[in-house]
Amino acid sequence: MRQLSRAPDQLRQISLEPGFAKHAEGSCLVKFGDTHVLVTASLEDSTPGFLRGSGKGWVTAEYGMLPRSTHERMRREAAQGKQSGRTQEIQRLVGRSLRAVVDLAALGERQIAIDCDVLQADGGTRTASVTGGYVALHQCIAFMKKTGMVTKPALKDHVAAVSCGIVRGEALLDLDYSEDSTAETDANFVLTGAGGLVEIQATAEGAPFDDDELAALLRLARKGIGELVALQKSVLGA
Repeated sequence: MRQLSRAPDQLRQISLEPGFAKHAEGSCLVKFGDTHVLVTASLEDSTPGFLRGSGKGWVTAEYGMLPRSTHERMRREAAQGKQSGRTQEIQRLVGRSLRAVVDLAALGERQIAIDCDVLQADGGTRTASVTGGYVALHQCIAFMKKTGMVTKPALKDHVAAVSCGIVRGEALLDLDYSEDSTAETDANFVLTGAGGLVEIQATAEGAPFDDDELAALLRLARKGIGELVALQKSVLGA
C-alpha cells in the first residue's frame, strides 16, 4: 500500500506558492508531498554570446540540493569545485522544458535564469523544479510585460512534469523516494498543457519494460500533468 493510502493514479499533495521570494522577478515554492523546492526566475539584461545580434532571448536553469535536503548532510557542490553529472543533467532538463513553451524572439536579447534549490528531497525533485519553474517563469514574463519589455505573447503554453514508475509490477503516478528507489521501471515525463510531449526519460532498473507498460505510464503522466497544469492556472489566475 502506498503512503497515505494513495491510489495508483493519485498525485501526492501538491502546492504551488507564487511570489514566495521577495526580490526575484518571479518565484514559486513548490511542494510535491515531502519534496520542497524553491524556484526563482531572474531577469538578466543580456543574452548568451551565441545569440548576440539575433534578437532572441534565452531561458536557462541552475539546480542544487541544500546540504540537509536529505537524511544526511551532503557537501555543497561549490565547496567541491564542480557540479555532479546528475546536477548538470537536471538543470539542462529544466531549461529545455521551459524553453519549449517560450517564444524566445518575444523576449528580445534578454535572459531569464531559473534557479531551483531543493530544500527537502523525497523523490521527484526534477519534476517539481519544472512544474514550479513554469510558475516562476510566468511571473517573470508578466513583470516584463508590465514594464514594457515584452509586447508580444511570449508563452506559447503551460508545461509541467511528473514521475511515474512500475513498482512491484504496478504502474504508479508521482513516486516518492521509497517507491522510486525500489521501482523496476522509473520514468519522468514533461508535457505541455495541450498534451504535447517535451521529454520522456525512462529507464529499466530491472527487467526491460514493454510497449504496454510504457503506454500505461504515459496515461498516468497525462492524468497527473493535467492536474498540475490546472493548479498552475489556478494559482496564476491564467
